[in-house]
Amino acid sequence: MKTKVLVLGAGLIGKPLAIDLAKDFDVSLADISPKALNSVSLPGITKIQSDLSDTLALKSLVAPFDRVVNAVPGFMGFNTLKSIIEAGKDCVDIAFYPEDVLSLVELAKAKGVRVISDIGVAPGMSNLLAGYADSQLDETDQIDIFVGGLPKVRTLPWEYKAVFSPTDVIEEYTRPARLMENGEIVVKPPLTEIETIDFEKPGTLEAFNSDGLRSLLFTLKAKNMREKTLRYPGYAAKIQFLADNGFFGTEPLKGTDIAPLELTSQLLFKQWKLQEDEVDLTVMRIVVEGQKAGKNLRYSFDLYDEYDSETHTHSMARTTAYTASMAVRLLQSGLVQEKGLFVPEQLGNREDIVDFMLSGLAERKIIYQKKITSL
Repeated sequence: MKTKVLVLGAGLIGKPLAIDLAKDFDVSLADISPKALNSVSLPGITKIQSDLSDTLALKSLVAPFDRVVNAVPGFMGFNTLKSIIEAGKDCVDIAFYPEDVLSLVELAKAKGVRVISDIGVAPGMSNLLAGYADSQLDETDQIDIFVGGLPKVRTLPWEYKAVFSPTDVIEEYTRPARLMENGEIVVKPPLTEIETIDFEKPGTLEAFNSDGLRSLLFTLKAKNMREKTLRYPGYAAKIQFLADNGFFGTEPLKGTDIAPLELTSQLLFKQWKLQEDEVDLTVMRIVVEGQKAGKNLRYSFDLYDEYDSETHTHSMARTTAYTASMAVRLLQSGLVQEKGLFVPEQLGNREDIVDFMLSGLAERKIIYQKKITSL
């Protein structure tokens, strides 16, 4: 009998995730939206319409399943994960939420479950590979993560398209960025410290501060760490103009019940919406520098991925969803036996796990180029 896996959320990530898992598991897909569920045409996937924000109903929903994947929107992600753990189910979690996932470690241990959290592309593989490089060094000086999802065709004025809702994207541009500098956590405004970086594909991009380090700030001992978002040059200045002029305000305008952020999000939705067959790309570079046996070394990992025209799957969905589906297979493989909640960098110190993830992604044509150089 096949292992029964329930995917919570039939969005742009949940859909390809469920389809990939259906190759090896008995898969069910749950969402409140009939339209989202009906967009999945694979006969082997059972569709369940359910209000996933109802935590009591959620615990009953997950009861018959062996594994659960948390792919709900970020605003409900933390409470959903907590309910899954309380129900005693192993879980792979890719819901991006502001709460501290490490606060659920003891609960996961007490319930005797295995949870792999934040296991998308970034956070996710960025953490896993940073953790791997850190484990290979005696001392780590610097961890730099540069990542972005972009349209292949640059169209003014934004030269940007999103697979996520504009509200979620805008949050990345308004949330203060936490970095590690000389062993201390520092907070800087987002969209700052802009620099340009050259890639073989797609060429020169700009990088700016964003709050993407998350658990890395507390799990790795690198002296300096930063994550920067990648966009086509000139993009950050446009977003900063909107921020400086109140377009992201959360208080209702005088005499109305509409906040500027709500209006801005609605206006940008059509402009930023990635169309079904529109080619997008994902680019990421992870650079880790430190010492090993008295030598200065640099580990680097580069990813470039594009929309898959055969499966009609956007790149950001592929790179995120297939990382999570490989994490489900990782739990199934038995390589992770210990009970508890783990963020990816905590698994990165095991080369067999890193190889398992990289090999599975390579089979899905998602290739991370690794390079080790002496400094």
